[in-house]
Amino acid sequence: MKPWWRRWFGTRSERAAARFLRRLGYRILARNYVCPHGELDLIAVDGRCLVFVEVRSTGSDDTERPAASVDEAKQRRLTRLALYYLQEHHLLDYAARFDVLALSWPKGQRQPCIVHYRQAFEAVGRFQMYH
Repeated sequence: MKPWWRRWFGTRSERAAARFLRRLGYRILARNYVCPHGELDLIAVDGRCLVFVEVRSTGSDDTERPAASVDEAKQRRLTRLALYYLQEHHLLDYAARFDVLALSWPKGQRQPCIVHYRQAFEAVGRFQMYH
């Protein structure tokens, strides 16, 4: 797969994910937040909870495979990223969770099929967050 296509496909999926969340009433705070530990796809607010959203997408009908790709190593990385964000923005006292949005773009469809895994996993590793 060509690198430009992967970037285009990822950007398209993240935009669709942000639209989906806004329709649910979430407020998007950041897209593609970059820090020394890596990148968070979306950071949103749902009520009084900060939500770190990982967007996974595929060109097939299968939404389970992309969601399953958020394995323990990825969860550990996302935990480190979220903790860094919370520390940088002085938000350690706020409730936070991790959601995963799995998008499938079936051939010929203009809109993706989106499966929302709310509170997909708990903070992982020695940098677990406080509640």
